[in-house]
Amino acid sequence: MVKFNIDDLNIWFGGVQALKGVSMKIMRNEILSVIGPANSGKTTFLRMLNRMNELHPNFKMSGEVELDGRKILELDVESLRKRVGTVFALPLPLPLSIFDNVAYGVKMHGLKSKTATSDIVEKSLKEAYLWDEVKDRLGASAFKLSGGQQQRLCIARTLAVEPEVILFDEPCSGLDPISTAKVEDAMLKLKVNYTIVLVTNNVKQAARVGDRTAFFLSGELIELDITDKMFTAPSDHRTEGYISGKFG
Repeated sequence: MVKFNIDDLNIWFGGVQALKGVSMKIMRNEILSVIGPANSGKTTFLRMLNRMNELHPNFKMSGEVELDGRKILELDVESLRKRVGTVFALPLPLPLSIFDNVAYGVKMHGLKSKTATSDIVEKSLKEAYLWDEVKDRLGASAFKLSGGQQQRLCIARTLAVEPEVILFDEPCSGLDPISTAKVEDAMLKLKVNYTIVLVTNNVKQAARVGDRTAFFLSGELIELDITDKMFTAPSDHRTEGYISGKFG
């Protein structure tokens, strides 16, 4: 089943074209790894999936992006961003307790039941593989967590509002290998219930977790294929060059 359908997507910021004629499909319950060097357009592509690019004053686009067959430009932005959540490169916990960080979104959406809120917090922390590490100190400040724990807390906060898609924008760029492995383990489990799009500068990470991988270069989608195939027999010499570290 197709979750996102992207057709001839072009994006400009002022006079700079960031994406050029991108057409592709993102399938339901897959992890799509998105790789490419700096200024390749991969983050612009990711931000288009929940319309974050529109925050830029000189943004302009052509083409179509559909979510479950509906054009995202016709959807209410708030409801779209509830369905398509984002986990950013740097963990940004709120200046609240661990519990209140996770509960923040559901309370904002009007949930008042303390029991229901507690159940959602526990479920979300378990899905983010953080529950066992924090269950005895939910009232402690989120800032007392390690960097890796803060990132998993941000994942839990995203999960709490029950999105359908999770966008990961280089979520492990500042993490140590052990914390990175825990985030990757969480992703692999989460794809059972969610569609995941992962932008990463770590080619090995893309290979470890991606069902399929998209390679972007200078705003163009160069190649999209099953990850194992792309990493062993890419169809474009530029893909092979990037994966092997010849440039980027």
